[in-house]
Amino acid sequence: MNHEKEINKRRTFGIISHPDAGKTTLTEKLLLFGGAIQSAGAVKNNKIKKSATSDFMEIEKQRGISVATSVMAFNYRDKQINILDTPGHKDFAEDTYRTLTAVDSVIMVIDCANGVEAQTEKLMEVCRMRDTPVIVFINKMDREGKDAFDLLDEIESKLGIKVKPMSWPIGIGATFKGVYNMHKKELNLFSGNKTSIEKEVYNLNGIQDPSLSDFIGEEATEILKEEVELIDGVYGDFNQEKYLEGKIAPVFFGSALNNFGVQELLDSFIEVSPTPQGRNTESRSIEPNEEKFSGFVFKIHANIDPKHRDRIAFLRIVSGKFERNKFYLHTRHQKKIKFPNPTSFMASSKSVVDEAYPGDVIGLYDSGTFKIGDSLSEGEVLNFKGIPSFSPEIFKEIQNDDPMKSKQLDKGLRQLTDEGVAQLFVMQPGNRKIIGTVGELQFEVIQYRLKQEYGASCSFVSRNFFKACWMTSANKVTIQDFIKRKSTNVAYDKDENPVFLAPSPFLLAQAEGDYPEITFHKTSEFKLDE
Repeated sequence: MNHEKEINKRRTFGIISHPDAGKTTLTEKLLLFGGAIQSAGAVKNNKIKKSATSDFMEIEKQRGISVATSVMAFNYRDKQINILDTPGHKDFAEDTYRTLTAVDSVIMVIDCANGVEAQTEKLMEVCRMRDTPVIVFINKMDREGKDAFDLLDEIESKLGIKVKPMSWPIGIGATFKGVYNMHKKELNLFSGNKTSIEKEVYNLNGIQDPSLSDFIGEEATEILKEEVELIDGVYGDFNQEKYLEGKIAPVFFGSALNNFGVQELLDSFIEVSPTPQGRNTESRSIEPNEEKFSGFVFKIHANIDPKHRDRIAFLRIVSGKFERNKFYLHTRHQKKIKFPNPTSFMASSKSVVDEAYPGDVIGLYDSGTFKIGDSLSEGEVLNFKGIPSFSPEIFKEIQNDDPMKSKQLDKGLRQLTDEGVAQLFVMQPGNRKIIGTVGELQFEVIQYRLKQEYGASCSFVSRNFFKACWMTSANKVTIQDFIKRKSTNVAYDKDENPVFLAPSPFLLAQAEGDYPEITFHKTSEFKLDE
């Protein structure tokens, strides 16, 4: 029972970028070219009262930013494409980092005016840790921006990866005429259309084709010839093997908002990008073509449909075939579970799937069974490695602004913090609730979602903690002694584990010195911590 054909059909990738580079717009245009949607609602265009397909949470529609990873699947040229659109904002980097464990390659979007920005560099570091193959899409070429050669130099120097231009822009901003596809020797003339696909593509006999000047004029032709000759000399031929090893990044130019350059990107992507890859567990490496099913949860999302209060665990399938209504082993709980309604996604719309294969991301309805990092298998005990957990950096105490809605507040906090973008700690006396996050914007999202999805109003009061440290020791008496002495700085997480909320680096170092038998872990995932 080999699933090689299904595995080879699939391409699972993430789209990453600094905020406002046009990542969500590109995601939507890939869906448009793939035929998954019929017309695109321009994110930035207020005349079109339609938000980006992949931004389905109400706050995302209002703010124009993505704060949760969206999963979308569509078919294109006999391939099944699974896109994971990630948040660009640094306050939601955790969600993005975890999502990168579930993809096999990435498309990185860079704004031609701003070039390589801080968040792009951080995301690239994560890709390099796993040697994830990267394709670069330089966006907004119809606006004034940096010289194309300067952008390539910046990518190589700041991101530490070799590049190979696959298409080349003719002009920029007001002089932008289109792109020359060096891979296919095609000329694609620019026409701005934000909602539908219109293309002027001409096949040429290479860059020396005499008809080239008929399309773009003599002056632009001479410049293009010089630049393409220089590119061929400097960057050489595209090496697919080095791309798959994460050592070279193909580069495309275009304007996602205007549907320009997107099809070239998509066509080349399905030709060169990797099929679903295996993953490492604590015991062994799992390959996609193994007969038995396995997969891991990399994301949990509450209230994708607020009307139904559903909580969905996103599962990346690593090996074998997943089947609806079949019992699988939940490794952490050591119990078997079956799933009557596993779903595939087109942003917020869902459809039940009977089976799924390696590379697919499916949603499992969850009543609180799953945590991020949990795994399912056909019986083998597997713990997948490399799913990151983060130490909170900002701490705030929750004030209940509507005591009549205490139950809703409590339920909402627990469900939203299960998603992994914030952590909940309870301090005694008084059952005081502290939220810890890595970014300020997360508090705004939590406050908004508590109100909209649970009807609970709250406000936050800053608390001056430096670090949350989970404590373990072979000597339970020592931990009890520490808790007793430091009770004003000890809280409990949702699993009732004691956590030392250290007020400063000095007091943390002092605690470590005074209690050498206690290990102070910086994240709740002790095995992944060090």
